[in-house]
Amino acid sequence: MDEVAFLLRPRRGGWVIDGTVGMGGHAEAVLATSAPDVRLLGLDVDPEALARAGERLARFGGRARVVHADFRELGAVAAREGIDEAQAVLLDLGMSSWQLDEAGRGLSFLRDEPLDMRLDPTTGATAADLLNRLDERALARILAEYGGERWAARIARAIVRRRPLATTGDLVAAVRLAVPRSAWPKRIHVATRTFQAVRMAVNDEPGALDQALRDAPTLLARGGRLGVISFHSGEDRAVKRAFRALGASGFAALEPAPLEAGDDEVRANPRARSAKLRVLERLP
Repeated sequence: MDEVAFLLRPRRGGWVIDGTVGMGGHAEAVLATSAPDVRLLGLDVDPEALARAGERLARFGGRARVVHADFRELGAVAAREGIDEAQAVLLDLGMSSWQLDEAGRGLSFLRDEPLDMRLDPTTGATAADLLNRLDERALARILAEYGGERWAARIARAIVRRRPLATTGDLVAAVRLAVPRSAWPKRIHVATRTFQAVRMAVNDEPGALDQALRDAPTLLARGGRLGVISFHSGEDRAVKRAFRALGASGFAALEPAPLEAGDDEVRANPRARSAKLRVLERLP
């Protein structure tokens, strides 16, 4: 949070767009450390998280607006809100602890909950719909491509054999059955990569990221910055590739390597250990 506030707060007045405002933590830090003429537009696909962000940012009055929207709609929402350029844009691709621990949508393998996994529970197909409908080959592709799962083919086969799946416990059981006990990872749960992959597929997170990485740079004022926090290698590769391509058209990465959470932050919040922050600046 400190790095985001320091690197993305505008040096002069204008708009900051938080495309994944979540619970409002980053937005609050940016507004609290910026001049009074800095305003923030926050988007989030999760209506419950957005309501909490609205409460958190209420103390800033008219300086903060929140909108229920996917960050793939960044450009359209900015235009609708009358924002033609921004001093900074932030995309935090991680899940909030509240979504994992309390939302009850099957995003965590630690409790037996309905297999939903939608970040916006008001629309779209659930994880159960996807897992019970797709064929074995399509499931294996999702697990391998989005989760980097070595045992994707075996897990997909186990899912198909154990259909219908209704709860997170059903999915964990399929993974445990498919992966040899001797191959279970030591640092993470054996189902971590599977849950990540299914969540990404349910919410089309790669498609949303690709669209946002195309739109966000076009919104930046000269000297404006785009910050992206990724949490796994596939996301970070997509961000790195997009930033490299923009290097030939008036943009430059602030650092050649991403910033990572320090030891103190990881001790306070272990889920930050895999976070990588890359920042791109539109050259003056």
